[in-house]
This record gives sequence, structure tokens and C-alpha cells, in this order.
Amino acid sequence: MYNANKPTDADLPSTRQLLKSTGIAVAVAAGLLVTVVLPAEYGVDPTRVGSLFGLTEMGRIKVSLAAEAQAEDVAEATAAATGGSLPVATAAAPTTAGADLAAPAALRSDRTVLTLAPDQGAEIKLVMQAGATARFTWTSSGGRINYDTHADRPGTDYHGYNKGSAERVGDELTAAFTGSHGWFWRNRTGQPVTITLVTEGAYSEIKRVV
Repeated sequence: MYNANKPTDADLPSTRQLLKSTGIAVAVAAGLLVTVVLPAEYGVDPTRVGSLFGLTEMGRIKVSLAAEAQAEDVAEATAAATGGSLPVATAAAPTTAGADLAAPAALRSDRTVLTLAPDQGAEIKLVMQAGATARFTWTSSGGRINYDTHADRPGTDYHGYNKGSAERVGDELTAAFTGSHGWFWRNRTGQPVTITLVTEGAYSEIKRVV
């Protein structure tokens, strides 16, 4: 009824051949895991191959951003459960008195330079009134670093504007409320980096918080 030829035992791969093919597949998968997946996803690079292609830095940035996002989620959940505000260790209330914050801020410009060791963080804040604007540009000398643009005031420990990973960011910051507004950077490059921040606008003070 059927003309299809049934394969003979000689046509089928032997057990030895199957084991050899399986071993090769496992070895290739393990090699890709060590040289590509681990560096790109987790920043782990035992062979140093990932560093040659920039995969390790990408993985470290992913892990860092995920950890910071998880920490913020935990803080938000804690605040919701307790009915309090979000605790942010790096945030600080403005040192300027309330009467000073109410006074109009004259236009000013500043250039701030700071150096971060590997895994070190730093935070710079502008004291601004609600609705005031300031143009800014910051650059990193050592490649992309993690940043978080946010604000705080008495009773509000954290108000986020933007976050991510970049080598240079230039934009205009408009104060959502009267308080401290600025940037937190974290160096995950594995090498020291220098950050140069140039600001110009309506703020009464520029200060390093961390």
C-alpha cells in the first residue's frame, strides 16, 4: 500500500553519534551562556569576552537599574502600608529657610565637576521655587552611567522626573514644587569617571547632598 522505504539500521544514527551530537550542542550552549548571556544579562564575565563587545557594561547597567527599581517599589509599598512618605536615604530637606525659598531667585549659572570611583554615587541639588526653570547639561568622561533626576521637599522625600543610563544629558528642568531639584548618579562602569554639570536658570542655591 505504501512505497516508502523503511530505513535500515545502517541508515539510522548510532548511539555514539547521538551522544556526540548532544555533547556538541551542550558545549555550544554552555559557551554562549558564559560568553554572551551572563555578561549581557547579569554583568558576570568570567571569560572577559563580554567586555570586548561591551556586553558586560550593558549587563551591569541592567542589574543596577533593576535593583534600584526594586528598592523604590519596596519603599513605595512600605509607605503605602504605613501611610507615611517614601524614605529615600540620599534625599535631604532644603537647608534654606522657608522665608528664603519664598523670595524670587535671581538667574545664575554654575559649573560643577565631580569624580566618581567605581560603584560610587553622588547627588547635586538646585534650590528652586515652584514653576522655576533651569537649563542643564551633564556629561560623563567614562561612558554611560546611571542617573536619576528627582526632587524633594519637607513632607515629600521623592518626586521623580527621569532616570536611565547615558553619557550625556541636556534638558530643561521645571520645578514641580518649591524645594530641592537635581540629579543622582551612580558609576557602574568599573572605572573612575568625571561628571561635568553646567546649570543656568532661576535657582537660589546649588549643593552637593551626597
